[in-house]
Amino acid sequence: MNLFRSLLFWIVLALLGALAAQFLLADPGYVLVRFRGMDYTSTVAAMVIGILAALLVLGLLWKLVTLPFRAWRERSDRNARARLGEGLDALHGGHYARAEQALARAATDGDDSAVARIAAARAARARGDVAAAQAHIDALDPRHAGARAIALAEQALADQRPTDALVALDAPAAQPLPPRGLALRAQALAASGKSAEAYGLLGTLRKQQALTDAELDALQERWAAAALHEAGDANALADFRDRLPKAVRNEPDVVLAYAERAMALHWDEAALKAVEQALDARWDETLAARYGTLPVDGRAEQRRANVERWLRAHPSSPALLLASARLDRADGRWPEAEANLHRAIAQGAGADAWEEFGHAYVGVGDMARAQRSYANALRVARGEPALELPVGDSPGRIDETAHELRDENGIPQLRG
Repeated sequence: MNLFRSLLFWIVLALLGALAAQFLLADPGYVLVRFRGMDYTSTVAAMVIGILAALLVLGLLWKLVTLPFRAWRERSDRNARARLGEGLDALHGGHYARAEQALARAATDGDDSAVARIAAARAARARGDVAAAQAHIDALDPRHAGARAIALAEQALADQRPTDALVALDAPAAQPLPPRGLALRAQALAASGKSAEAYGLLGTLRKQQALTDAELDALQERWAAAALHEAGDANALADFRDRLPKAVRNEPDVVLAYAERAMALHWDEAALKAVEQALDARWDETLAARYGTLPVDGRAEQRRANVERWLRAHPSSPALLLASARLDRADGRWPEAEANLHRAIAQGAGADAWEEFGHAYVGVGDMARAQRSYANALRVARGEPALELPVGDSPGRIDETAHELRDENGIPQLRG
């Protein structure tokens, strides 16, 4: 294709030259040049040819004069590129001191000084010399403000200084930020407690392909959950949740973040409904476990109905069995609570179930089993096998005194 274009260019140029020659030969014209009392006459064709010849001679002379300088420049560029390649190879191989030295030399010559400076800063930081890394970044030419901002932001985020990263990236000279700069700015916003603003940049990051789709999907869920945790009041919490796509809104981590923040803002009903809707949309053991620990208040019957309905679909769920046991204990139904706790432990409920066993045994006055249950909770949490409970008859009813003395979470309290 290139050969065809070149051939076509020369054919067109030859045709134009032939037409120009025919035009000039048909009427050669007359040119008079008067300079310092002398008259010079010629034809237009001769004058054009003379001017072209003069320009050609001048061009050749310029080439000859600048040849040494161009040769020196090309040699310098070749050396700089060679040092850059050597430095990058050493940086990749972990020879940081050698890499920094080669890259620093490459940065003094050639057109790739910005690349060499940034790589030298990374090499210096890799060997623990933060001051040298900062010096390399400061030596960047002002024309490379964007590259300097990105390097400063990377260094600040590595040092857990997100505010400094934002200051560097928001510098007017660095605008508009390239995709890498936008990604770093979003990370700095999230690290600064401004996850809602970081979430707002996801569309731009996706459009510019600043990160992979998998990374953006993970960040979308993470920043949505963080933004819900950071919501200042109930209105801000509800507004941000309503703006989330339905798929993100029902993600377990996002639902948990919303429920936790809603509970902290004394919006218990909204927290319960959010978890219930998420579990109805897609089953998740983590959400089920959290549902079982939410305060009962005045919705005990509705919650029991939900747990029983879910148990019919997931009969071996340890989280549901544990939640059912907690509801039974809150209602004073010890035999049912004990049976559900045994089933929950058999299904792998672990330390939470043993702790609930301890609370229940305290409630019925069985201190020996309560102590063994609490000890088992600690053992299971450490990955050690649980010990058998002491042999004996299980109490058939909850002690009335212990039933009356409960804390705000429904856990029985013993008299001092």
